Amino acid sequence: MRRTPLHSALRLVALALVVLWSAFPIFLIVTASLKPSREIFSFPPSFVFVPTFENYVELFRRWPAFVDALVNSLIVTVGATLLTIAFATLAGYGFSRLRSRFLTGSAFYMIVVRMFPPIIVTLPLFPIVNFLRLNDTHAILIVIYCTCYLSLGSWIMKTFMDQIPRELDEAAVIDGATLGQILVKVILPLSTQGIVAVGVFVFIFSWNEYLFAFIFTATEAKTGPLILAEMLGSIEGVDWGILFAAATVELVPILVFVLLVQRFIVAGLTAGSVKG
Repeated sequence: MRRTPLHSALRLVALALVVLWSAFPIFLIVTASLKPSREIFSFPPSFVFVPTFENYVELFRRWPAFVDALVNSLIVTVGATLLTIAFATLAGYGFSRLRSRFLTGSAFYMIVVRMFPPIIVTLPLFPIVNFLRLNDTHAILIVIYCTCYLSLGSWIMKTFMDQIPRELDEAAVIDGATLGQILVKVILPLSTQGIVAVGVFVFIFSWNEYLFAFIFTATEAKTGPLILAEMLGSIEGVDWGILFAAATVELVPILVFVLLVQRFIVAGLTAGSVKG
């Protein structure tokens, strides 16, 4: 079907509206962080102003715990991402190359469990975490985040590995390769896009997650979103300039990361939609 100029124009308008819908709130947050607090909610809003970094200076002066929280977020996020990639890769290979009722049932079971609200898992899990003395540690958040996204990661990896011809496995076996060598030297190099796609999803989720961090941490492993919540609930009142500055600092790393790997996100979302 040949595209007409009207069809192309409508697509551009639709794309512009989507970008505006997504980017405008980010634009408001960033610009508000550069305004004096008294001008943030002025009406009509001013988009032409002299920027100031006073809010950022006050952020790090009055909330030194915010830096520690960002470090905790980075540790937990990187740990959860690497752990999920490792297990999802192994699970994806098993689901792709092996056939049994148990594996098929377990694959769908992971999806069904993932549909339940997280709070259902949190309540019975809390006394177990207390008994194991894992509260307020990076390890408990890493394990929980890995568990939450392992089902999606396994299905993404399975889909990518399904597109790799089995003849490559068979040829490697004939050449004397072990199962581990097949996985490392044949499957993994051809599944790079899937690995990165899984990493992107887990990274974004772990960086922004609030519920589990709120329940299972107190001081030592407190993450960035918890500090933002404390700013909103401050007994001294909300300093919106500092809050918007903190939200911008929290947003920048994940925004840069997503822009750098956006093509892999598209690959993960469209995995399996086209058959060779």
